[in-house]
Amino acid sequence: MFKHQGESRTAKHNLQIAIILSFVAGIVNVSGFLSIKELITHVTGHFAFFIYNLADLKFWKGTIYLLYILCFLFGSFTSSFLIEKFRATKKLNIFAIPIILESSILLFIAFFSNIEGALHAEIIACFLLFAMGLQNSYVTKISDTVVRTTHLTGLFTDLGIELSYLFFSKYYPIKTKIKSSIKLRMYIIFFFFFGVLVGGFLYAEMQWELNTLAAAAFILLISLFYDDLKYRLNRSRKIIADRFR
Repeated sequence: MFKHQGESRTAKHNLQIAIILSFVAGIVNVSGFLSIKELITHVTGHFAFFIYNLADLKFWKGTIYLLYILCFLFGSFTSSFLIEKFRATKKLNIFAIPIILESSILLFIAFFSNIEGALHAEIIACFLLFAMGLQNSYVTKISDTVVRTTHLTGLFTDLGIELSYLFFSKYYPIKTKIKSSIKLRMYIIFFFFFGVLVGGFLYAEMQWELNTLAAAAFILLISLFYDDLKYRLNRSRKIIADRFR
C-alpha cells in the first residue's frame, strides 16, 4: 500500500491508501474547523480571505492567511524533499518519514491542546495546514498523482468529467479503466465524509475536542505498521518459495 511504486502498484493499493488517508483528512478537517473555525485541508478559502483582508486594509489579518497558505506549501515541500532525500536508501520505506512526521504533529497538537493557553488558534492552524500539506504531497507521490485526499473540489470536478465519459462509449471505449477511476474517487469522497462524521462525533458528542487528532494519528501509524509487516511477510514467503523451487 505505502511501499509499492511504479509498475508494482495496483488499483487496489491506490484504493486502500485513498480510504485510509481520506478518512484521516476528514477527521483532521472537522476537528480543526470545530476548534478554531478555520479551513484546514486546503488553501483556496485562505487565499480568498487573504485578498479580502488586504482590500479591506486589514494587513495583519491578511498576513495570517498568507502564513496559512505558506504553511501548507512548506508541508508539501518538506514531504517531497524528505522522500527525494532518502530515495536512494533501499532498506527504508521513504514514505514512512512524512507519515510519521504528520502523525507526530497531530499527537503534538492533541497533547498541548489539553494545556490551557499552550497553543493559540493561529499556531494550531499553521501546524494542521503543514500536516495536510505533508499528506497531500506524499499521497500524490505514492500514487503517481492518481490519489489526492485532503480536499474535494478537484475530486468532484474529475468525477463529473469521468461520469460524462460513460455516455460516449464511441470516444471512450475502455470503460473498465473509467469505472475504476470513478470508483476510486467515490471512495475518497465517501470516506472523507465518513471521517468528518466520526471526527465530529468524537469532538462534540464524546467531548474529545482536539484529542480527536490523536485518533487520526494512531490510524496513520497502525496503517503504516500493518503495511510494513504485511510487506515483510509477503517478501519472506516469496524468498522461501524461491529457495524450494
